[in-house]
Amino acid sequence: MNVQVRTDHNIEGSAELNKYVESLLVEHFARFKNAITRIEVHLSDENAGKFGVGDKRCLLEARIANHQPIVVSHHADNIHVAIEVASNKLLRSLDNMVGKLTNHDSPKDLYQEKSELEVDED
Repeated sequence: MNVQVRTDHNIEGSAELNKYVESLLVEHFARFKNAITRIEVHLSDENAGKFGVGDKRCLLEARIANHQPIVVSHHADNIHVAIEVASNKLLRSLDNMVGKLTNHDSPKDLYQEKSELEVDED
């Protein structure tokens, strides 16, 4: 899983910030490491350095093999809080997607079970 961190001109990018973001995302998404090819992190200060409530934004875009990308974002007063909450949102979105892909009660599965039972009775 490749993590790319991008900042706007109002947020100072640093090696420490990149390391923090990468370690957090690798830990959160460890169970999806084979499915996720890349996570793009876009950090911005939408108030251009002025003080404001909820002006720090984290947008996460997860690229999943053979599927459309999943995008979530969160605004907060602190960039670290925005990153953590956005990663939790992305985790819930991925869990939801996996749940939809592994539907155990599909009519096709029930139909196969009935045909197998009818063969066993003969």
